[in-house]
Amino acid sequence: MAFDVPFQDYSWMAFLARAGFDVFSMDTTGYGRSTRPAPMNDPCNLAKDRQAPFVTAACAPSYPHALTTIASDWNDIDAAIDYLRALRHVDRVSLFGWSLGGPRAGGYAGQHAEKVAKLVLLAPAYNRSAQATAPATIPADGVPMNTQSHQEFTAGWDRQVGCPDQYDPAASDAVWSQMLESDPVGATWGPGVRRAPQTTVWGWTTALAAKTRIPTLLVAGVHDKQVSPDRVRELYADLGAQEKVFVDLACSSHNAMWERNHLLLFRASLEWLTQGSVNGSKTGMLKLGYPGKTESQ
Repeated sequence: MAFDVPFQDYSWMAFLARAGFDVFSMDTTGYGRSTRPAPMNDPCNLAKDRQAPFVTAACAPSYPHALTTIASDWNDIDAAIDYLRALRHVDRVSLFGWSLGGPRAGGYAGQHAEKVAKLVLLAPAYNRSAQATAPATIPADGVPMNTQSHQEFTAGWDRQVGCPDQYDPAASDAVWSQMLESDPVGATWGPGVRRAPQTTVWGWTTALAAKTRIPTLLVAGVHDKQVSPDRVRELYADLGAQEKVFVDLACSSHNAMWERNHLLLFRASLEWLTQGSVNGSKTGMLKLGYPGKTESQ
């Protein structure tokens, strides 16, 4: 859903498809249109301070553990990629990831270079202090899932607005409508919420980044307050790839693909896929969308 918003020219997937690419998307377990584990249907499995809109009284969780892991997400990705490789008779595919899709797509690619041609990562949630190995106990104890209301969704976006007309409210409405459509159970909770599983993450370390030789495009919105652009710059520095570009995208937040500069992002990704460059540069740090500035830093 995130990459295929049915509003004006905001579908990243349609943009690439029109350019001649076969474009596919997948939801890892617990997201979008993929299977949601049964514990996600019980509002008692929310943190107690999040239960009030959905239960008459606070209740104990029926499943007090995280629901998914980065390893289970990597397994989901591997199954999808093997399916596509067989379907299209290709050895490698290119991967796009956003936010926590960074550890998912980037971590997977670092372990399966033979299956991945190129990477495009928007606001990847990279952490130099990431744990290298799984915790001793799996599933990890804790809250199995969380929810996000329309009000929370909008407030989280609005706090990242740093320039006039950064996003079109109609685009935001289209995104939210798609979120609820992809979660028919969450849509019935109160005024409607988006549910997501709690994922135990490890493994996408500086060591794995250093071993990653896959050509990688990294993009960070200058106003992103969910994944700091500095963290994306750290990933750029740590990547072992010889071909790597970091794009500082003006007037953009964590939700850059749904904002006014989305076509700059889309075009940069297309050039990366077709030419292995952005504005002709195969490596370096660039600014896009700033008046008079597309040069290397």
